[in-house]
Amino acid sequence: MKLGITSLFQVFIVCSLPKPTIFSTPSCSSRIYCQGKLLHVVQLLKPFKDSKHFVDMMMKHDEKVIHTNFNNLVKNTKNITKNDVKEFIKNNFVMEDELEIWHEDDFNENPEILDRITVPKYRRFAKDLMPIWIFLGRRIRRHILHKEFNSRYSIIPVPYGFVVPGGRFREFYYWDSYWIVVGLLNSDMVRTVKGMLENFLWLVDNYGFVPNGGRIYYLNRSQPPLLLMMVNEYFKVTKDTTWLKKNLPLMEKELKFWLEKKSVTFHVNNTRYTLARYNVGSSTPRPESYSEDYHTCSGLKQLSLREKCYRELKSGAESGWDFSSRWMTGRRTLSDMMVSSIIPVDLNAFLVESFHIISEFFGIVGDDNKKKRWASVHEAWRKDLHQLLYNEEDGIWYDFNKATLKQNKNFYPSNFAPLWVNMFPDRNISQPLGKKAIKYLIKHNVFMYDGGIPTSLYETGEQWDLPNAWPPLQSLIILGLHRSGDATAKHYARRLAERWIDVNQALFDNSMVMYEKYNSEFPGEAGSGGEYEVQSGFGWTNGVILELIGEFFVRKKGELRSSSRCNSAIQVNSIISILVFISRYKL
Repeated sequence: MKLGITSLFQVFIVCSLPKPTIFSTPSCSSRIYCQGKLLHVVQLLKPFKDSKHFVDMMMKHDEKVIHTNFNNLVKNTKNITKNDVKEFIKNNFVMEDELEIWHEDDFNENPEILDRITVPKYRRFAKDLMPIWIFLGRRIRRHILHKEFNSRYSIIPVPYGFVVPGGRFREFYYWDSYWIVVGLLNSDMVRTVKGMLENFLWLVDNYGFVPNGGRIYYLNRSQPPLLLMMVNEYFKVTKDTTWLKKNLPLMEKELKFWLEKKSVTFHVNNTRYTLARYNVGSSTPRPESYSEDYHTCSGLKQLSLREKCYRELKSGAESGWDFSSRWMTGRRTLSDMMVSSIIPVDLNAFLVESFHIISEFFGIVGDDNKKKRWASVHEAWRKDLHQLLYNEEDGIWYDFNKATLKQNKNFYPSNFAPLWVNMFPDRNISQPLGKKAIKYLIKHNVFMYDGGIPTSLYETGEQWDLPNAWPPLQSLIILGLHRSGDATAKHYARRLAERWIDVNQALFDNSMVMYEKYNSEFPGEAGSGGEYEVQSGFGWTNGVILELIGEFFVRKKGELRSSSRCNSAIQVNSIISILVFISRYKL
């Protein structure tokens, strides 16, 4: 058989690669979806454009039969080609949707919030977004919940329905779900939220933590820990103390996972700190990005360095920022990342707030001992975070690299996370912090980006860098400024919220699509870069829009509607107005 140049190259790759070593820690126990020669050969020959496609397929036969078929292929084929692999996949796998479109009976196309939105065009936008919740609602097909069937899938069979991000992300994801939950609660979909929370608690009960997402190949890593914050949003609406008391042990178990598995104690200038980092122990390529990871790390000659490279890639994925200059050293390449050495502002702010929330929860259910215990953890971590990560001169928090013992003084929206979680509720402390944060934003000319706040000021080609503007990061800065209580910061927050909503609405009106990320430099364009094409849907994008509308452009319940609220001043959204504001306040 005559092979083309591409096929010959692929054969060479497969024949020359070292076999996956038994010393490597795999992503999960599956020898189909997470580790082994079959995965290695299939993913490196790239039968599909997106590596995630293969590991999301269903096995037609039992795992033992498929391995027998694969071994026969290897034995009877001298040089395995992409076409051979495609034929093997055709005979042994199928892309069967394990999920069915679903929504709870709490969906209402006209939730109560719509009548209280003060800006007509935002009211229309919010109403247009409501049907998307049905489009993104999923539930595991009933037959897959039975053990005899679910072993043939990579999906994790959670018991209740949920809302997915959209696009290639057909399963639930951990930190995406926070903004989805906020959006659903603004849409009066409380029972939907309850089911999603109980799925997360089921995961903690069965696996000891909430994984990155709803596939078994994610069981080696988590994502930004926002479960307690989701529960807090739900509890503020329902006041369901009985449900809270029943599930508090699992919430505590999730936080103990982060304390025991992800925290690190170290010394800086003879001062002892205990804070958290993203740190995944699995030392093989990510199954859903196997080919990409293999080629990223293949230039490293020593096995130990390649395995470290894989761990850092997975740690970057655990951060949710996959990938960014934030995790790179001077050369700014993926193989050069050092995620596990970095103490991130946002991760530790999320944990500090979670410790506070669970302390309050234990107080609500009458367990004063645990209330005090978690309050002590909260205060110790808050002190360490602020002392180590806050830069008095710049007026902002920075990630800390414990390998170099230096702060990373680059601009990232994550620097604002302590304000977002309202880490200092005392306004005598938070207001000056908010004032300084505004000066920091102006210093970095961040307001000059008409398409939203950029993820960084470095253009690396990675998706968590310039020019992309991500919805959750807009929330961190906008609501962080607003929650500081400083008048100037609150004024800026409202204007930034208005601009972000306008950018999203303009693109939605033109394309009827909500994207996972946007272009900060060119309003009206979707984001780009990274390992896959920009995705639409999109769960957290919808949630952030409803969150911002709910915060800034909704009158309180019982307050009469006034047409004067909908004047043209609210719709001003130009750089000139921002410059005038800067001049007025002499910032």
